[in-house]
Amino acid sequence: MKYIVTGGGTGGHIYPALAIAQGLRERFGAEVIYIGSKKGLESEIVPGEGLSFRSIDLTGFKRRITVDNIITLWKAVKGYKEAKKIISEISPSAVIGTGGYVSGPVILAAYRLGIPTVIHEQNAFPGITNRILARFADFAALTFEDAKRFFPAGTRLRITGLPVRKEIFIRDRQGSREVLGLPGQDMVVLSFGGSQGAKTINTAMLWVFKKYAGKEGISFLHATGSDNYKSFMEEYKAMDIPPAKNIVISDYFRDMPKVYSAADLVVSRAGAGTIAEITAQGLPAIFIPYPFASENHQEHNAMAISGAGGGCLIKNNNLTGEVLLSEIERLVSSPGLLKEMGRISGSLSKPAALDNIIDGISDISKEFFR
Repeated sequence: MKYIVTGGGTGGHIYPALAIAQGLRERFGAEVIYIGSKKGLESEIVPGEGLSFRSIDLTGFKRRITVDNIITLWKAVKGYKEAKKIISEISPSAVIGTGGYVSGPVILAAYRLGIPTVIHEQNAFPGITNRILARFADFAALTFEDAKRFFPAGTRLRITGLPVRKEIFIRDRQGSREVLGLPGQDMVVLSFGGSQGAKTINTAMLWVFKKYAGKEGISFLHATGSDNYKSFMEEYKAMDIPPAKNIVISDYFRDMPKVYSAADLVVSRAGAGTIAEITAQGLPAIFIPYPFASENHQEHNAMAISGAGGGCLIKNNNLTGEVLLSEIERLVSSPGLLKEMGRISGSLSKPAALDNIIDGISDISKEFFR
């Protein structure tokens, strides 16, 4: 039994594809081949995951009229032909795409060859690639209920959730705090802007640290992003914030399951993967969506959680140190509210997301080979 997965350009597309690939291998003992772009991030990540990687040559379209798009269109046609050849060679039971420009030619080629196809959409506002591909897929797996209204009438949709690492679901608050050297009874606020960091969140958190440095009963874990650590520490010093045991600053937290597990409140961007991990832990959060995400999808993601009562939303252009400090003060002084937000957050998690997706893939494969 063989399957093809595809998706690329960003980790938001690649990691769900890898989770699905692992699920197919574990459930069926299947051989899984990953098709990605030659120069995409997937070409660096996938080979290290023990998957066979096949590449096609294409790039993404610019979001403005440019001569480069003529070359991109030519490459898309060429990539479609390459994908069709690879799929014909492999003859998979199904092809699964998780978005990004590489998914387009691969899913379309599979459709034209009569191979069952599935797409997975991570965000509450679907990307343009998936909105187009939905017309050709046997079904679209969605993370958010809110995404349904953006797909064409008649599209087969399943609300599955977003697959996350199994260890993310393990919540050992006290044990994680012992490992991280945090007081067991403190209120712990975790803040980060993703692996690259977020300068606006960093700047706003400086005001929070100015207020809470050395205060008892509350601790902070903050990740600046690897490129921002040096400048952040210079700003920290320039604001005369004293070194404090209750503030832990790192460039990047490498054991996120433990960090999440130790936290009571999260301040973060609103990528679909981050939200899936936060809700898996049942954590309340202050979401500050990245304003330049395609189709502003991070704001839609944050609205899906905050609208249900599982978090709060501060738009990036409204973010200041004073605004963030005020919101953190409001929440940490209201343990009952935090607890209720956490309960709602946890209720929005879909721990069976991977099984839901694999079940759907199994269903269409059985229909195809019936």
